[in-house]
Amino acid sequence: MTEETPGFEEKPDVPSGATSDDAAASAESSEREGPAAPAGDAAAKIAGLTAQLDQVRTALNERTADLQRLQAEYQNYRRRVERDRITVKEIATASLLTELLPMLDDIGRARDHGELVGGFKSVAESLETAAAKMGLQQFGKEGEPFDPTIHEALMHSYAPDVTETTCVAVLQPGYRIGERTIRPARVAVAEPQPGAAPATSKDETANDEESGGPDEG
Repeated sequence: MTEETPGFEEKPDVPSGATSDDAAASAESSEREGPAAPAGDAAAKIAGLTAQLDQVRTALNERTADLQRLQAEYQNYRRRVERDRITVKEIATASLLTELLPMLDDIGRARDHGELVGGFKSVAESLETAAAKMGLQQFGKEGEPFDPTIHEALMHSYAPDVTETTCVAVLQPGYRIGERTIRPARVAVAEPQPGAAPATSKDETANDEESGGPDEG
């Protein structure tokens, strides 16, 4: 059994021929290298987490863009459905009211001849009220300018008292629903007499009177 000598401390192995300064430098290098490994691991973890965060952000942006695109497509779909629904409703209403126009014409003729009396008058007025609630509007009046987009000329003549093509008689009223014309007004039109001088307006006549009339030769 070997007895240890009191006061003797073991020292780290030092290569033969190395000085005490070399041993101290080796110890300091070992101390520096010891904590360096944990710091490198932390940096690697941070880099990995940063890469994962970038991937999550990219995926989130892609999903957000997909959601926004789906919302826009859904809104467009709803608008198309609503537009189609309104169009179908207008077409169906116009088709129904078109079938009622002959009856409305009969009612109008009976009214013009004073035959709209009694129970027939009540039924006729109820039908006209129902058609009006569905948006049916009558148009076409005597004296209004002829418009080929809403008038259909069935008769033509010349008149000295018109300055433009004018509806002088409404043979059959026109009907529209909103901006949709379901039947043009059928009218008789009159045009100014060929070669007739244009009518003098009231403003021109007043100006002539204020200026003392036309110059005399």
